[in-house]
Amino acid sequence: MPDARFLVVFDADSTLLRNEVIELIADEAGRGAEVAAATEVAMRGEVDFATSLRSRVQALRGVPLSAFARVLARVEPTPGAVELIEAIHARGGVTAVVSGGFHEVLDTVAPALGVDMWRANRLVAADDALTGEVDGTIVDAAGKASALREWAAASGAPLTRTIAIGDGANDLQMMAAAGLGLAFNAKPAVRAQADMVIGPVDLRQVIPLLP
Repeated sequence: MPDARFLVVFDADSTLLRNEVIELIADEAGRGAEVAAATEVAMRGEVDFATSLRSRVQALRGVPLSAFARVLARVEPTPGAVELIEAIHARGGVTAVVSGGFHEVLDTVAPALGVDMWRANRLVAADDALTGEVDGTIVDAAGKASALREWAAASGAPLTRTIAIGDGANDLQMMAAAGLGLAFNAKPAVRAQADMVIGPVDLRQVIPLLP
């Protein structure tokens, strides 16, 4: 397989997707508002992401696995997502998603959007319901940056020809590692540290920036 011309790595929630998926799952437990408030604090970078995620996932305990069909039905791609991914492929690039969210949703959503590679957290289940735990090492800010470097090496794209797109504090390390770090639909701290800020919530705005 020839080396990719470039690599674009997306955050998932509130970047490639309009939703915060953990909030949709929490709605199934009647705790959506509580988890949404905690997610907002985490995305502003005011608390440790892994600690916050474990706490928020505890609120999902007891949600039946059958609820994921309802959750997936509510997930919406961000406007322009499909067009941007098509444009990346047309130019010889590859796409990846690294998320502090969950494989239980990305394993359906990512291939449907044409994404080439993805990585996220996994939820523990027993007796057909969530236990309120995360399986294995949490994908946090350092994990996202590591994934970008790993995928760049695997695809043959130099780091100087990588683009990272994110909205929250846990995206800052991968944005710093990338050749170009784009703040999209982003919190103020992220906008302040990004190489460039995309204002409209439309991923087609990224197309002119592709190599």
